[in-house]
Amino acid sequence: MGAYGYRGYFERKDHFLKSIPFAVRNLEWLTRSKKIKAKIPYLLSLLNDIIYSPEILKYEWSDTPAGKLKIKITSFSYREKIPADLSGNGGGFVFDCRGIVNPGRYDEYKLFTGMDENVKEFLDKEETAQKFIKNAIELVDNSINTYLSRNWNNLMVNFGCTGGRHRSVYSAERLAEHLAGRPDLIVELNHTQLNVNKNFNR
Repeated sequence: MGAYGYRGYFERKDHFLKSIPFAVRNLEWLTRSKKIKAKIPYLLSLLNDIIYSPEILKYEWSDTPAGKLKIKITSFSYREKIPADLSGNGGGFVFDCRGIVNPGRYDEYKLFTGMDENVKEFLDKEETAQKFIKNAIELVDNSINTYLSRNWNNLMVNFGCTGGRHRSVYSAERLAEHLAGRPDLIVELNHTQLNVNKNFNR
C-alpha cells in the first residue's frame, strides 16, 4: 500500500494508481475472512480506516465502458486542497469561481447552497456568472470532443470557490445539466463540501 500510494498518488504513475483499489479489496477480504489470528486491535482499526476512508472510496473500481467518456465534475472549497484525479489521467480542468459575485455574502443566501432555487435565480441574473459558465462549458465541450476522438476514458472538471457551497456548486450543477443525456458520456457530480453525489447517463 505504501508503494502504491507513493508511486501512484504522488508520482502519478498510472499502473500503481490503478492498483490501489485491488490492494484495498485484498485488505477488506483479510479483515472480513478472519484470516488474521493475531490480537492486533490497533492495526486492525487502522486497516478499517484505510478500507472505508472517503479518499479510498473515491478510487476507480472499474474501467469506463468502451466508447464512453467519464466526466467527473467536482465542486470544492479553496480552504481545502484541490481534489485529486484518481482515474490515472493525471488531472483536468480547475475553474476558479471566486471572480463571480458571492451569494454567501448576503444574509438571505448564507444558509442556502448552489443547489437551491433562490441561489440559482440570483446567479442566473449575474452577468459575471453567466459569462463564466458559458466560457467553461465551451472549453469542456472542446476537450470532450478531442477525448472521444482519441478514445480516452476520463476527464475531471473541478469548480472551486471560497466555501465550496454557492458559486462552485452552482457552476458544477450547470455543467452537469448541460452534459446530462449524452449517450457517449458518463457524468459523475460530487459536491465535496455538501457530501452530495449524483450520477447521470448510466
